[in-house]
Amino acid sequence: MDEKLKYFFDHPTTQKVGILLIGLVITWGLIKVFQKSLLSRIKDNDSHYRAKKTSSFIGGILTVILIIIVFSDKLGGFTVALGVAGAGIAFALQEVIGSFAGWLAIVFGGFYKPGDRVQLGGIKGDVMDIGVLRTTVMETGQWVDGDLYNGRIVLIANSFVFKEPVFNYSGDFPFLWDEIKIPIQYGSNYEKTKEILETAGKEIAGDLTVQSQLKWKKLQNKFRLEDAQTEPMVSLVANDNWVEFTLRYLVNYKKRRATKTELFSRILNVIETTNGEVKFASATLQLVNPQAFKKSGE
Repeated sequence: MDEKLKYFFDHPTTQKVGILLIGLVITWGLIKVFQKSLLSRIKDNDSHYRAKKTSSFIGGILTVILIIIVFSDKLGGFTVALGVAGAGIAFALQEVIGSFAGWLAIVFGGFYKPGDRVQLGGIKGDVMDIGVLRTTVMETGQWVDGDLYNGRIVLIANSFVFKEPVFNYSGDFPFLWDEIKIPIQYGSNYEKTKEILETAGKEIAGDLTVQSQLKWKKLQNKFRLEDAQTEPMVSLVANDNWVEFTLRYLVNYKKRRATKTELFSRILNVIETTNGEVKFASATLQLVNPQAFKKSGE
């Protein structure tokens, strides 16, 4: 029995495995020490996340290098085996390979980053983490109105970036154009209505005009885009029931619902002080020929 143990421990493969295990323990021990000691001093969430991901990535690279160094004389045989099994592995793991390729595209192509609000595969939310195979998203919407979290965490395969459009609400231009529509009765003071909406838009959403213009200029330098109006704008259209005013404005992608609520509150309060000069409209029914109903009732 002693001779077998001696043979086992003296075998080159056993020694290489032992060296590899010791090297892995030392490598990842240092990584964990670094993460616990140094990362605890980083208060910013984004910087803490990036430092943790970077340290883990470095640990993975060091692990691969250590395996190559320890088993460098055995790699020739592994190459032949991998060549035979390569086609079968590629077919069986095509989704995994696609997700890994998607991860490379996300990281190096700048599709999105942690903290961005995106829509992937029909799921809308904020990116929590970008893994090698899946992206973790805190979902918004669904049974919750507006752009608010619903508490559901969704894991989405990275291969989706090759199959469906990727909507990024907070990339190079972290603003959205939004609109509110106000129905006004015929005979109201249309000029005053337009003035009320323009004033509310400038006071509540107008502070983003300068910021958004600078971001838009950078986009124009990077892509082929026309000039866009970033100031609040009012338009109107007449239909069968009322005159519909539309206030178009820019808003931060995270404050769309709050801004709309503030705008509606301001507009409603101001219109109520006009003493009937501006009146809201509602759906009404008009009897064109009431005599016909009387005859049918007789």
